[in-house]
Amino acid sequence: MLLKSAVTLTRPSVSLSKMALRCYTQLPLKVPIKLPNGIEYEQPTGLFINNKFVPSRQGKTFEVISPSTEEEICHVYEAREDDVEDAVNAADRAFKSGVWSEVDPIVRTVALNKLADYIEKDLDTIASIETLDNGKAISSAKGDVQLVVNYLRSCAGFADKIDGRVIDSGSSHFSYTRRQPLGVCGQIIPWNFPLLMWAWKIGPALATGNTVVLKTAESTPLSALYVSQYIPQAGIPPGVVNIVSGFGKIVGEALTTHPKIKKIAFTGSTATGRHIYQNAGANLKKVTLELGGKSPNVVFSDADLKSAVQNIIIGIYYNSGEVCCAGSRVYVEESVYDELLEEFKKASEAVKVGNPFDESTFQGSQTSQTQLNKILKYVEIGKEEGATLITGGERLGNKGYFIKPTIFGDVKEDMRIVKEEIFGPVVTVTKFKTVDELIEMANDSEYGLAAGIHTSNINTAFEVSNKLNAGTVWVNTYNDFHHCVPFGGFNASGIGREMGHEALDNYTQVKAVRIKVA
Repeated sequence: MLLKSAVTLTRPSVSLSKMALRCYTQLPLKVPIKLPNGIEYEQPTGLFINNKFVPSRQGKTFEVISPSTEEEICHVYEAREDDVEDAVNAADRAFKSGVWSEVDPIVRTVALNKLADYIEKDLDTIASIETLDNGKAISSAKGDVQLVVNYLRSCAGFADKIDGRVIDSGSSHFSYTRRQPLGVCGQIIPWNFPLLMWAWKIGPALATGNTVVLKTAESTPLSALYVSQYIPQAGIPPGVVNIVSGFGKIVGEALTTHPKIKKIAFTGSTATGRHIYQNAGANLKKVTLELGGKSPNVVFSDADLKSAVQNIIIGIYYNSGEVCCAGSRVYVEESVYDELLEEFKKASEAVKVGNPFDESTFQGSQTSQTQLNKILKYVEIGKEEGATLITGGERLGNKGYFIKPTIFGDVKEDMRIVKEEIFGPVVTVTKFKTVDELIEMANDSEYGLAAGIHTSNINTAFEVSNKLNAGTVWVNTYNDFHHCVPFGGFNASGIGREMGHEALDNYTQVKAVRIKVA
């Protein structure tokens, strides 16, 4: 059953045609919201600057829609260029004061652990906000929040281990290096994992002593604003973390071109990533980009097929398919192709799609009408290209942005549904005969974010893992993240890495010191 009402509305409902409505009335800095599961809370609506929620300078706001009901949740303040200037200046003052960058690193460790504690204690509310705002299944949202907690604690553990080294350059000099923070970091996060990407961005930046101005996705700003109230409570000083809600063409552009911002971190589409890279390059900023993907998920004949099918489902229908590393191209060894496809079709048709607040739901809604329309358009493209629609390909219900899990067979490698990122619960299935044929097809992509391999032969696992052009390869599992394991892409899937020790390199620079002693 789909939701009847997402929230207790705090202002009159508006039509969907005004989804990005900007208004000029004075909006409270917090509004009461009652969630479908009965949880009541106060939602911050302001920009978070200098450890305070404040209205935007121009008083503009925009509407936030619940994608599972198409109803208004609330309005939040919309940042513009002058608000970005305020946030950057606050971050710059905080960095230069040394209140965060120059303290004993254990102070950062304690603060990040406290932030993780606050979030963990409030896990149910935060996960429910994520489900309301993004449309993802509540079970997935709870998993996301736990990953947030784990990653912040992991970053806390790294905070006092950012070490340089002593270099033996002969007895006449004492030479050493130290790793220093960059300064103000501009960060832009996507709408598919709003809070998890918030943590992936601020965690390593804060652990290494930087300050942050972060832009939320305009369609999913609520969870990042909500957890920001814990920043001062955790002991993080004013100006260290600043959150601005707004639109990419205004706020994103201001961040990527601002002279005081020393580094840009972005997660989103490859097309936008290229634009950001150009902007940042013109100002010689350090850049990390986690971009799109069209990841292969491979099943060999010796695999446990039932387990493989479940991993394929997790790979493509988890988070409604709105996952940059989704296993959207499935390759199956010819001898088990028919059997695998039959099992996969049955399992796909059994996936529960609908009310994201139902604990038994696996696939919630798509995050926006725009994304739903894009997915349905690709379904039509697949049909026109001559692929066989095995199952799904239709909108589910007439309220909320739901779509049935979708499988295409009889595809050719030059089809758009094979080449282009759809970013939804749509998968193509292709057969292969040899490892060489598989590698050629799997690597024939501009992307290189992730891949999956299903086999009982460890030699096959090693051989194929080493040959696939992918930043992450999962074997007999999929979408299996860990806070200590780096994540990022090859080729058009990005630059740099999130998580693990590697993420810290994105937020530090090396200084060499050479002292003459003789």
